[in-house]
Amino acid sequence: MATALVDSNNFYAACEQSIDPSIANRPLIVLSNNDGCVIARNAKAKYLGVSMGQPYFKIRRQLEKIEAEVRSSNYTLYADISQRFMSIIEANCEELEVYSIDEAFIKVSRTSDHNLMIWARRLREIIYQRLSLPVAIGIGENKSQAKIANHLAKTMPSHSGIFDLGIANDQDYFLKQVEIEDVWGIGPKLAYWCRANGIHNALQLRDIPSNKLKKKFGVKGMRLQYELKGHSCIKFSSQAMPKKETCVSNSLNKPINNIENLREIIATHTIRASEKLRKQKQNATSVTIFTRTSFYTPNFYSQSATKRLDIPSNDTRILLAAALGLTKEIFHPNYLLIKAGVIMQELLGADSLQLHLLSRKSFGTSKEGCLMKAIDNLNKRYGQDTVYWAACGMKKKWEVRRRHVSALATTRLSDVPIVQA
Repeated sequence: MATALVDSNNFYAACEQSIDPSIANRPLIVLSNNDGCVIARNAKAKYLGVSMGQPYFKIRRQLEKIEAEVRSSNYTLYADISQRFMSIIEANCEELEVYSIDEAFIKVSRTSDHNLMIWARRLREIIYQRLSLPVAIGIGENKSQAKIANHLAKTMPSHSGIFDLGIANDQDYFLKQVEIEDVWGIGPKLAYWCRANGIHNALQLRDIPSNKLKKKFGVKGMRLQYELKGHSCIKFSSQAMPKKETCVSNSLNKPINNIENLREIIATHTIRASEKLRKQKQNATSVTIFTRTSFYTPNFYSQSATKRLDIPSNDTRILLAAALGLTKEIFHPNYLLIKAGVIMQELLGADSLQLHLLSRKSFGTSKEGCLMKAIDNLNKRYGQDTVYWAACGMKKKWEVRRRHVSALATTRLSDVPIVQA
């Protein structure tokens, strides 16, 4: 049984290109919330020198000169395409572990000749045919080898986006091509120590005396070395680990110093967080809200407040009451607030409920659960905020600025392009 890593290249940019093929041959960048800085680029933008993290206002003229296409981040679109991406992968493997929005580890059985190249090419073709996403596939005997193989598939053009380290004739040669910083699990601290001790690539890390590595980095270092040697030491998990916290926050498009605006922001984030909890099938034990000014203001201000619930819940009404009740504790009229958010903490599975002996409050009924489910289904089917909570306000002047946002062509019927034939 081989392990493979399937990874979409330049995912956010690729998603934008998949719904608008007209921009495929142009430099493309995707901006962060409030159109702040660059968070994704396609290959042409990289080639023309656009770097990650650059503030948009500083490079706007440069982007105009190279005729780059600019898009605001559209996370609803990216999440939907990611879900479709994972569904395709799952249908073509034996076991799936979602690693991130654009990466997945999978288990697949080797054929009699141990060659998985035909399978990998077919998977790439299906993904590109259905989603127009370019992907790289790395194959190995374990997760670490799959990561290295994926890196080689991307960086060596001769591999055409697919590489199988498990059947490579000379593994040592390929391990030598991988810089120590590009090995999965090697952070800056470990990379610095490795360089200082003459370890510059994956091959040298594999062959270092085990006692020396264990003395410095313990079991984690040993586990990584054993994986490079071909042993499986890092557990494969088909089910995502339950979250311990869920946070919803954002920077505002302009500072606020009005408690009503802050209440609307906290309410909006609380509603989104409660939707996430229900999707995760979890309940929150405590609710924390926070706000702060810009880091660059002379008088920096940051404040948070927490309320512990008598009974864990994912009911929007209960969580809203808790969060809004804390707003006065974090608001200060003499400061211009630029960011606010909500954190649902101490999450518990919704299939079990710890009751409170002294609480007289209702711990939830089937009617309440049906109400939340009905609201979620309506918003999912007809679009976000089809059922609207009054606490969010009517005119959201503080809302995230997205001047270059693309259409939600995969999740909103009105945005589906019409072709006249």
